[in-house]
Amino acid sequence: MTSLTCVVVEDEPLAAERMADYIGRLPHLHLAGTFDSAAETFAFLSSHAIDLAFVDIHLGGRSGLEMLETRALRSRIVLTTAHQEYAARAYDLDVVDYLVKPFTFERFSHAVQRVQASMGSGAPPIAPESIFVKTELRLERIRVADILAIEGQRDYRRIHTTRKRIMTLRTFGELERLIPPEIVCRVHKSYMVAIDKIESIERGEIRIQNLRIPISDSYRERFFALIGR
Repeated sequence: MTSLTCVVVEDEPLAAERMADYIGRLPHLHLAGTFDSAAETFAFLSSHAIDLAFVDIHLGGRSGLEMLETRALRSRIVLTTAHQEYAARAYDLDVVDYLVKPFTFERFSHAVQRVQASMGSGAPPIAPESIFVKTELRLERIRVADILAIEGQRDYRRIHTTRKRIMTLRTFGELERLIPPEIVCRVHKSYMVAIDKIESIERGEIRIQNLRIPISDSYRERFFALIGR
């Protein structure tokens, strides 16, 4: 059975201890760390690779769902919560399983089995060389390496590239699923930026050529963790 490196993101000490105990009972799971906030988790992930994260939906200051929406967690996700009403939203974010507290060790083991089944070869996602986006007239191919930034314009996304600007109806969520955040990162509800195209950052604003892009509080922690600051 494939060994999995995992983390627990949980701000309730007793729940975190129970998770650590469950993980310790399965020899193919290795607990790399337990964190009680999004900031601690993102800081750890900036220099460590993991296979699986157990994430509580309710965290002090930021919810587990908000963490998933940033797409910073590039691993399999199992959500844990005392509430069932978030299940539909959770599965929209591609979680592998959804554990409702209090859950038994048997139910926990079943979730881990689902993770194993979902992994296949276990290879991490690879950034595509190019993506296709639908414009009003056609499907247009864009080289990921040419992207500078992506800007929200009401129902459209404006993709700024080194060659031209393209308007598409693809959502930010779709674009985030296509391109890993290490390549093109969400920094604001209305903006994504290409990490390797950033020229400077000053006073909460990113400069890429003639673009000035704000960094919002919701994405600040993840963004600075990705660039190693």
